[in-house]
Amino acid sequence: MLGQIISIEENTVVLKLNIDLTKFQSIVNLFVLLEESDRRLIGEIVDVKDGNAYIHLLGELKGENFVPGVSHKPSFGASVKLVSKERMPMIMSVGEYQEDKHLLLGKSVVYEDIDISVDINGFFSNHFAIFGSTGSGKSCSVARIFQNLFEKKNSIPYRASIFIFDAYGEYHQAFSKLHEITPELNFKAYTTNLEFGDSEILRIPLWLMDVDDIAILLGAEKASQLPILEKALKFVTVFAQKEEVVIKYKNDVIARALLDILSSGRAPAQIRDQVTSVLTSYNTKDLNLETTIYQPGYSRPLKQCLFIDATGKIRDMELLINFLDTFLDDNLELKLPDGTFKYNLKDLASAFDFAVISEGALLSEKVFDDVNLLKVRLHTMANGETSTYFDYPDFITKEQYIRNLLTAPSGQKAQIINFNINYIDDRLAKTITKVYSHLLFDYCKDNRNRGTLPFHIVLEEAHRYVQNDSDVALIGYNIFERIAKEGRKYGVILGLISQRPSELSETTLSQCNNFLVFKMLHPRDISYIRDMVPNVTEEIMKKIRVLQPGSCIAFGLAFKIPVIIQFKMPDPTPSSDSCNVSNIWFVNRH
Repeated sequence: MLGQIISIEENTVVLKLNIDLTKFQSIVNLFVLLEESDRRLIGEIVDVKDGNAYIHLLGELKGENFVPGVSHKPSFGASVKLVSKERMPMIMSVGEYQEDKHLLLGKSVVYEDIDISVDINGFFSNHFAIFGSTGSGKSCSVARIFQNLFEKKNSIPYRASIFIFDAYGEYHQAFSKLHEITPELNFKAYTTNLEFGDSEILRIPLWLMDVDDIAILLGAEKASQLPILEKALKFVTVFAQKEEVVIKYKNDVIARALLDILSSGRAPAQIRDQVTSVLTSYNTKDLNLETTIYQPGYSRPLKQCLFIDATGKIRDMELLINFLDTFLDDNLELKLPDGTFKYNLKDLASAFDFAVISEGALLSEKVFDDVNLLKVRLHTMANGETSTYFDYPDFITKEQYIRNLLTAPSGQKAQIINFNINYIDDRLAKTITKVYSHLLFDYCKDNRNRGTLPFHIVLEEAHRYVQNDSDVALIGYNIFERIAKEGRKYGVILGLISQRPSELSETTLSQCNNFLVFKMLHPRDISYIRDMVPNVTEEIMKKIRVLQPGSCIAFGLAFKIPVIIQFKMPDPTPSSDSCNVSNIWFVNRH
């Protein structure tokens, strides 16, 4: 008996101790059994003060099974004693470990000889979040978790598909030797480094991206910009085809834009200048400023038909209108791309130019300002290094592309697919993570055998990408929030790794069911976790501030109770070491 219960308030039992505390190293964080005739409760000693122990109730023993949660409080006459070590695995872990059903995480910090494992379904069938300040051991622990998963001796997770978006390129070192450890398993790496590297360059087929993806890529902010993007994609379906088909559409678009200008009612000089501007920027071999317009008895180039006579009018206005009418074709039909043909950013940029004049953007300064920024961004991308990431060499379907991602160079299935996005700016990195997440989600959603090929999307530095941004207002949804709410039924699971949880999307975080929280000190982040994360207690929050590197508090659906876990160092480690300033600075004179 440790003592006598003197107070019970909410979920805390106060015990007047009758033991000599000097004979114990520490009883704080130890588990106790509160036993009476008809029930046995389990609690944790969270504090000792003035000879009293404060016990937080955790659950009940029913037979030899531990059930989290307490339906009844203990009586004041209940006996209280420390839980035996033999019972601890049943309470803190999975009980009897099974290699094909359970995953070893690490060891208990309080009970050093006890392994902490989780049910694989309980953890990996739910979205999870891993938080911790810089230097708290997040990266090493993440590497250790997956190394433990893939180093099982008798049960090989061959059909696992872990997509890691690696913000600093640090996980390549930790997983690149996977095949050497287990020949059936493979690591596949993509990089955004265009100068050097031992990995394949990340390339997304542009034709697999829809209007929403293009809007995010170009940084669209207003709904008024979406019709232009949609029209541009419709034009791409034509412009990527043979010239004789393309020119009919181009002529139709240019002619309609010019007819709108001619009938706008503006001053003749303004009409002349606008027509000249359009035909200078957008023209074909059939329709340009030098195109010959024939009349009975004579002919002249189109630009001369814009001459303003002495009365201040464009003399050949009717002639121009009749000529442009010959290029109109009401039978031309435009459809959005369906992923069945190849095009690149330059094709899209050309199509965007014609979408601008087709939508009448040149006639409205407001609309023109809205779309001109997108036009500049698109042309900059098309003519810069960014185009490399969207210039896939050969035509490929969505299903073929996803299957290719999952295939290692050896032809075997790859279990870890690592995207090193360290060499691009945050805006493009955010776009790429969203585009890939969208592709993977759609692929799983369209799978007839729902949930038979689960995808895990693990985002390092998730606060850079999973934010409360403008996607919902612009396109009606945020892909990470959609996955968080709908992904589990299709087998698409998010893993968020972040040092700044307060910057994450609230909707996405609210759907996470398992948490590994390493040492955190920032008051805003601690407060955010307290407010956003379900079932987090004040005792847990106090422990977060004093955790050692490599140890975390784990809680959620996969854990019966919150437990403090110490992770073994991964082998090999990720490339996450801090800069060794003293080694760099100092030179030995001798």
